[in-house]
Amino acid sequence: MRLLFLRWRRALVLIASIGILFSSSTSALAAERVVLKYRVFRQSLSVKELTNFAETGELSRPLRVNFARARQDPKQVRQYLTEPVKVDPVLLDRVLNSQVGNLVLDEISQVIHTPSRQADRQALRAALILSASRDRQITLIETLQNYPTSTVEVDGERLESAYLQLRRLGRPLENILGTP
Repeated sequence: MRLLFLRWRRALVLIASIGILFSSSTSALAAERVVLKYRVFRQSLSVKELTNFAETGELSRPLRVNFARARQDPKQVRQYLTEPVKVDPVLLDRVLNSQVGNLVLDEISQVIHTPSRQADRQALRAALILSASRDRQITLIETLQNYPTSTVEVDGERLESAYLQLRRLGRPLENILGTP
């Protein structure tokens, strides 16, 4: 009975957190721009442009130039952006609000972060939980779409690292938490 109560309580906290995120941020509910960084090159793209690439594989001119300069395979980048990781939103919330979760958020925030580098952990946590709550899975493109600032910066050379961290979250979250 107590376990059921705790699960319901966590679900309500998750729903309330998402509601607060939507109501407190009327000017920027989600990222509109992605600054893709490769070494000394920086390219600002619309999230829509990056989403189009992720969904269709069509490269805009700026993306084509960036990938060529960085010597990155667009197919590989597309895979990192779109490969889903299945997660339970309630368990994800528990993990991301733990010490282990903070470490994972800090690792991913080295790749995906706010332009000011402030509140990276909180912004990423919100984006991941929002992404998971919609369809019980996370992708990097979905995370970028749900990032709660108008601009999000991405270290393109380390995108694989962020993807691998997300995959770790996809492992049975119960194992991470140490619950049966």
